[in-house]
This record gives sequence, structure tokens and C-alpha cells, in this order.
Amino acid sequence: MTGGTVVILGQVGDNFAAGMTGGMVFIYDKSREFEKKVNPETVIWQNVETEYWIKSLKKLLLEHGKETNSMISKNIVNNFEEEIKNFIQVCPKEMIDKLLNPITLKSKIKEVS
Repeated sequence: MTGGTVVILGQVGDNFAAGMTGGMVFIYDKSREFEKKVNPETVIWQNVETEYWIKSLKKLLLEHGKETNSMISKNIVNNFEEEIKNFIQVCPKEMIDKLLNPITLKSKIKEVS
């Protein structure tokens, strides 16, 4: 992935984000399996923290529900205050200092080894 914003409402495969150099990904990870599948070489991941990205995610979910009649996205939106806790935000390390809207309120982002 080199750009854009993606919301994944299903499972991801092994070695997820290998080669990811741009863009932003939100993954619905209710099963808490994501960390076992991500390639940590080039990306960081965290819960969705900032108002900008929370609103962006909700907008994408609403749009998806409207366009596809997805019950998954509609259920997530209807219970958004709880369901937001099940999302992981993934961003390439090289993009962190280039984002117009930061992904964290913390002064330093956790390094993943």
C-alpha cells in the first residue's frame, strides 16, 4: 500500500503491512489477533486516539454501510463508543512526521522492534 485510507472489517493475513510505505489502515480486530499477523518492520500500530482519525473512521464506516448495506458496519456505527476500542490504526513509520493530522496525542510514539 502506498497511499489512501483503508478500513478492514475482516481478518488480515500473515505478514500484514510488509512493504507498506504510505496510507493509513484501520483494522477491526475484535479477536485481538492482529499483533500475531503484522510485519513490524515498517509500520506502527495503536488504538485510534485522536478526534480527527476517529471522525474519519466513523465517516468511512457510515459511507460503507450506506453504499453496501453492510450490517457489520451498521452495527459498529450503532455501538461506536464501544466498538472504537476494537480498531487498530496502522501507519508507516516513515509517514508519522509527515501527517497533517497526528495519530497520537503522546509526544513520542512507541517503537516496535
